[in-house]
Amino acid sequence: MSLKSEGIILDKWILANRGKKNPVDPLIPYGWLVEKEHAISGEIEDTAIIFLTNVECPFHCLMCDLWKNTTDRPVPVGAIPQQIERALANMPQTKHLKLYNSGSFFETRAIPYGDYQRIAALVSGFETIIVESHPKFIGESCLQFSKMLKPELQVAIGLETVHPEILQKLNKQMTVDDFSASVNFLNRNGIRSRAFILLKPPYLSESESIFWAKKSIDFAFDTGVECCTVIPVRAGNGTLEVLIEKGEFNLPEIQSLETVLEYGIQLNAGRVFADTWDLELFSKCPECADQRIGRINEMNLTQMIVPVVRCNCENAISNSNLTS
Repeated sequence: MSLKSEGIILDKWILANRGKKNPVDPLIPYGWLVEKEHAISGEIEDTAIIFLTNVECPFHCLMCDLWKNTTDRPVPVGAIPQQIERALANMPQTKHLKLYNSGSFFETRAIPYGDYQRIAALVSGFETIIVESHPKFIGESCLQFSKMLKPELQVAIGLETVHPEILQKLNKQMTVDDFSASVNFLNRNGIRSRAFILLKPPYLSESESIFWAKKSIDFAFDTGVECCTVIPVRAGNGTLEVLIEKGEFNLPEIQSLETVLEYGIQLNAGRVFADTWDLELFSKCPECADQRIGRINEMNLTQMIVPVVRCNCENAISNSNLTS
């Protein structure tokens, strides 16, 4: 069976096990917020994030739940600038802005080229603009958008994992060579890149997930990215619940996230962050959960290793990790 036919079968299985989408308005972003981030300058600075309502990504990744807040058809020309304008009018001023559209910014169905100039004008007051894209959409359109911008453009790319079999099973429809080629293209054109790396994708044990997350960070920095974000894999998209029932996936431990974050920071190769959404999901111990979450947040902001949290739960977790 060819990789293409395997992908078609996996696509159908993933789609068959999904739930329903949330109702969204193509003229209104489905969310926005401001978070603090350790900037390239070394300062801790506010970063605005706008979650744009957009057409669903053409790639149906096994672990993804971003499709929940997407439309079935492309939004009208002018809708994305209108969403950005609406969100910015309701947010405090910041130096940095992330525009996340549940897919690839440079996919023409998602962000029409005709909207680039208006978007560039709306974000002209920022120092940095971060967008996300699948490697297959990184090319000339990326350069064209960059030339229109006053702020510096950065592109976040989902590497996910360098484990070749697992990457294929995620239905990402890319290889590590695709990732490397995209980062090299961006670097040649003076555009910084970020990598998203998964902690414990399906089919890996706890110890394996730590090993491969570390390997993925190594690869990303060796390729030339400036920043890595480690994302613990969450359930909730339908397909992962099926894999949980089969014993082929369970949530990573918060201690594993601490370990991988420590490793990445100690490399001193670039900024490394842990994704902090719903971190309480990954802790089974109510006695140390808040302390561990606080430690992760502090390491994110300082990019320094802070004292470890000691708890009686560690022995139980260490024993379970030998078999999970």
